[in-house]
Amino acid sequence: MSSSISWTVFPTALGHAAIAWGEKGVVGVWLPEPDPAAVRRRVARRHPSAREMAPPPGIGDAISRITDLLAGSPADLTGVPLDLDRVPELHRRVYAVARSVPSGKTTTYGEIAARLGDRSLSREVGRALGANPFPLVVPCHRVLAAGGKTGGFSAPGGVSTKLRLLEIERARVPGVPTLFR
Repeated sequence: MSSSISWTVFPTALGHAAIAWGEKGVVGVWLPEPDPAAVRRRVARRHPSAREMAPPPGIGDAISRITDLLAGSPADLTGVPLDLDRVPELHRRVYAVARSVPSGKTTTYGEIAARLGDRSLSREVGRALGANPFPLVVPCHRVLAAGGKTGGFSAPGGVSTKLRLLEIERARVPGVPTLFR
């Protein structure tokens, strides 16, 4: 399936990120790493048959928005088309709710579960967000644990990266001092 997938690495204010796409939209986003070779290896692990190439205009627009966001400028990623064919149904529903959380705001795993109609799904919401192949476009960094605790973050850098992204978006996290301004 990866043979119809293409990808590119692009520079951001935080390092080199990557995006992969197919005919239906984005299939993956990789958060920045200092070394472009490191992000290339991560893309190749997930999509070994994909080819690196220049992005088409729609993907170029998504890259510009991601680059703006990581530089601290407002950027709306809700219109970036995602190819959800490889994503389980519950994850699709979780990602749809997470995408509705505006920049600068946060929600909790429990609040997403409640919006899905079953507050007992909080752990499943956390697992879905931990498997998110579209970080930033599906803003899993905006989702906290109960009581304003940060919860986990599976991207390189872990919770520090999550807090950095929230700081870039000027989101307030209860009990966490402003670290980067």
